[in-house]
Amino acid sequence: MSGEAKTLPKSHVCTVTPEQLAAVESFCRERGWEFGPLAYGYWKAAGDKVNVAAYKSGKLTVQGAGTADFVLYFLEPEVLHTTGFGYDAEPETAAPIDPHGGIDESGKGDFFGPLVIAGVCVDAVSGAALAKAGVCDSKLIKSDRRIAELAHLIRNTVPGRFAVVAVGPEAYNRMYHNFGNLNRLLAWGHARTIENLLEKVPDCPRMLSDKFGDESLIQRALQTRGRTIRLDQETKAERDVAVAAASILARDGFVRGLATLAEISGVALPRGAGSGVLELAQTLAARDPELLVKVAKTHFRTYYQAMGLPVPEKTPWNGGRNGS
Repeated sequence: MSGEAKTLPKSHVCTVTPEQLAAVESFCRERGWEFGPLAYGYWKAAGDKVNVAAYKSGKLTVQGAGTADFVLYFLEPEVLHTTGFGYDAEPETAAPIDPHGGIDESGKGDFFGPLVIAGVCVDAVSGAALAKAGVCDSKLIKSDRRIAELAHLIRNTVPGRFAVVAVGPEAYNRMYHNFGNLNRLLAWGHARTIENLLEKVPDCPRMLSDKFGDESLIQRALQTRGRTIRLDQETKAERDVAVAAASILARDGFVRGLATLAEISGVALPRGAGSGVLELAQTLAARDPELLVKVAKTHFRTYYQAMGLPVPEKTPWNGGRNGS
């Protein structure tokens, strides 16, 4: 899908309702975009290679190199609930999707909740169906309900051709202690997911993932299980429909896992690792320190702060070449 953005328009104009405009504004503000005043309009915002202008007439303009990503993966599927961007500019049918798998994870940046890794294998038919249904990078989808709907659609579209590995906080904490850093743990999780997927789809020719570290870590983890497969890593791999589908299944698994842990702790567990998360962590630590270990990732600075312990210095990542 990333190749399409090079030929799609770098500007877009549409009409939005006040509710839709509020959703766009919230999206931009949550991502730290720079806002400013706009003549005859409410506001203008800039970020991620995109300039958005909201006019009082209801017109919304989008300009910049990132227009295609903004419209295709957020504005149309999440706000307008329409499709059609770029069809006039590129009337030819889309290039067929080669059979391949995608893998992604959710929860690695969240203090509370599990780490969930998912893999999905698509072909020309299923890949096109998922793209047409609006499957995109889960980070662009704000609604948990929409995530659940798309996850259900993905499971029905590629039955028997996906795998999900969920690592709860207690297991995560033990494994992090054994591996020594997050990238090694992620490599294990990705390798385990790929192994499970290959058991279901042994003819899957290659896997694509977002670049998070030395890909040889995943290859070595696979080789210890007697598995070999072509593994490609690239930045913003979530543009690929298989990786996007995996990101949605992983996010759905994380949301479900977080809800289960909230029932155990008796309180709603927030996402991320901000100040609100720290406040709740301190409350849980004062109430039941053992409970905190069961619902949170203990290598986060938040854990040490909540427990009143000295925060360890960050160890520079070196590609996993030693035991640090």
